[in-house]
Amino acid sequence: MTATLTAAPPAPGAGTTPAPVVLRIPSSPGADRVRCVARRAGLACAPEHGGPRAVTVLATADAARALRGRRDTGPLVLVCDTVGRTDLRLALRAGAVVLRAADLTEENLVAAVRRATHPHPSIPYPELSHLLSSGPRPADPADGRGRPALTARQASVLRLMAEGHGNADIALLLRCSEHTVKNVIYEIMARLQARNRAHAVAHAVRHGLV
Repeated sequence: MTATLTAAPPAPGAGTTPAPVVLRIPSSPGADRVRCVARRAGLACAPEHGGPRAVTVLATADAARALRGRRDTGPLVLVCDTVGRTDLRLALRAGAVVLRAADLTEENLVAAVRRATHPHPSIPYPELSHLLSSGPRPADPADGRGRPALTARQASVLRLMAEGHGNADIALLLRCSEHTVKNVIYEIMARLQARNRAHAVAHAVRHGLV
């Protein structure tokens, strides 16, 4: 059985209201807790099925298995007991948002759902730091879609960008000129077709380039 929830109506006079986001919570161990948290967050059960805007919130012990068995392509939030680096990378590549069961609160659930419905969801710093902590990783050889690889220097600059360093700090840490750093960042932006620094980092992580 699948529970469908929709955002509660806003208070009168709140102005124009966007279409409500509908949550589908498939039955699984932990699903009842997710439903309770959703209700406490101001979400209410609705009898109708979710439409194209539906966000699936799935409580699962195995993120990789849940992603492999997924049939729909709509927004997805995974609530997992443990989140390893591999699980997190697979989820991000699939466009899913991951939330640890230990961090399941009203505020965090609402934030995760909002991220899942965004066309270019951001990656919170703790997740990004966890992914980049072991250094660059080669692109997935099974991808076969010709995604551009990054050089070692580009990957290093990208990781420092993700940590919030400015150009001057990056130049100091990599022992090169600030002009060189600017050139490398320009190369990264062009190679990844990124709009800004944050977009470049998110794109590289999702596609396994770092």
